[in-house]
Amino acid sequence: MTLSVVVPLYNEEENVEILHARLKEVLDSLKLEYEILYVDDGSEDRTLELLERIQEKDSDRVIVLSLRRNFGQTAAFAAGFDLARGDVVVTIDGDLQNDPADIPKLLEAIEGYDLVSGWRKKRKDPFFSRRLPSMIANWLISKVTGVRLHDYGCSLKAYRREVIKNLRLYGEMHRFIPALASWYGVRIKEIETTHQPRLRGKSKYGISRTIKVLLDLLTIKFLQSFSTKPMQFFGPIGVLFSLCGTTICLYLSFEKFFSGVDIGTRPLLLLGVLLLIIGFQFIGMGLLGEMIIRVYHESQKKPIYTIKKIIGSTK
Repeated sequence: MTLSVVVPLYNEEENVEILHARLKEVLDSLKLEYEILYVDDGSEDRTLELLERIQEKDSDRVIVLSLRRNFGQTAAFAAGFDLARGDVVVTIDGDLQNDPADIPKLLEAIEGYDLVSGWRKKRKDPFFSRRLPSMIANWLISKVTGVRLHDYGCSLKAYRREVIKNLRLYGEMHRFIPALASWYGVRIKEIETTHQPRLRGKSKYGISRTIKVLLDLLTIKFLQSFSTKPMQFFGPIGVLFSLCGTTICLYLSFEKFFSGVDIGTRPLLLLGVLLLIIGFQFIGMGLLGEMIIRVYHESQKKPIYTIKKIIGSTK
């Protein structure tokens, strides 16, 4: 087994050297071929400078990716995944709240599985601002996607290479990787991991992030259920509106021709015509979706990040 560890970093100058020392201690003890990919996501402090020093001292093991600006954690993970060469890819946050000592547990658990997800059962974060929104989000994601995990937001995960190389990430999709991967029929396991309180630096997560997660959840549900059959999503809505509009128009036609009622100024006529138009539009959207899916919207494979420089060999 060869191992790649992907670490996204944004303004973590107080943690990066300690993190590397702990990672190196754990990974050296495994007696495996490994690499560490640090992805600097447009940091504005000394994070990149410290990473360059680390890479100089450990050039055989460390690769540093510097993104041109802050693209977000999903893009940072995607950059690391694209360059990772290991049979197993482990992701871990750069704030030292995930414990590198849990990596051997992930590698042990992945035998017989394709994806192992960490569960911060005893989480050391504020309850109302972090843990409560996370509990609600995890319950909702599990219900909507059908992939039941206690902790979707835990970055400490292990993936087999063939799983991660088949995924295209955007938005805030990194937290939904288990749900996305389930479409391929992967075997998923969740294990308890240690969670540490943040001692240095400032958290980059806030309550506003929950809104983005909920919007991406709608996308995930659509991709899971209808990405290859959009007509089955838009079609029933279009048919329903069309039937309602047709029923209203037929009723008004009966009133006009058999009862002599003036229907020209009735709001119900406008509603019936509007429902017919909307119904035809939804059916048309479904047909367009079916045609687009034939081309496949990801065929261009356009990256969601641009790399400023790569420090260290990737071959």
